Amino acid sequence: MSIGTMTARPARGPLAGLAAHLLLTVALAATAGVTAGGWLAGTVYAVGLYLALRTGMEQAGMRALGPANTVTLGRAVLVGGVTALVVTSFQRHVPLALLVTLVGVALALDGVDGQVARRTGTTTALGARFDMEIDAFLILVLSIYVAADFGWWTVAIGAFRYAFVAASWAAPWLSAALPAKFSRKVVAALQGVVLVVVTAGLLPHAAAFLALTLALGSLTWSFGRDISWLRRTEHHRRAHAAATRRTATPRRHVPHPAHT
Repeated sequence: MSIGTMTARPARGPLAGLAAHLLLTVALAATAGVTAGGWLAGTVYAVGLYLALRTGMEQAGMRALGPANTVTLGRAVLVGGVTALVVTSFQRHVPLALLVTLVGVALALDGVDGQVARRTGTTTALGARFDMEIDAFLILVLSIYVAADFGWWTVAIGAFRYAFVAASWAAPWLSAALPAKFSRKVVAALQGVVLVVVTAGLLPHAAAFLALTLALGSLTWSFGRDISWLRRTEHHRRAHAAATRRTATPRRHVPHPAHT
């Protein structure tokens, strides 16, 4: 099947995800009273997810999502439900137990899709990117939710990565590959854990404030270290390129006076 054929026919996996999200939103409207704003936010998220995933599949030449990406799609649907509830919380109270349950299941499945991909031999670049983007968006939504109690500075926890991506458009050297770091994974996991605990109200206000501060501090350190490494690498690359150009440029021959 060519990419042109896939473009003409709706991708069933992403379309199923869109349908599942709409059904979840209907269920949340009946059980949690999702507002019009929540409906709109969730629907925009679902449509954006469908378009992005379908485009990614077409570019990768994928005919089907596969088992691992299907798990990630399930997580993505839950994150859409979380988004609808968080936006609804701006106008009215939402059941905290329901919100925490959706978040908890989405995070619990985070490790499942990777295991499924490895066991079935279906690890792909699209799957890794899909998983990362869902994680990042969930962190952003939760950081917005806790901002109501702790101030809008907490949104920086979720917005950090998007600011980094935006900066890479102006400075392409920021998009270079980074060396694998276990500490980076620990810091990323810490953001999710802290935000879930704070969202669930499991800590006193002062302790939750401190936890959020430490989470943002660790994230700032992690991004700062990566940016510093990328900057040094770019500096070395430019210096090497300049040296190579100087070496490759032939020197102009100046005749000796005795030869004139």
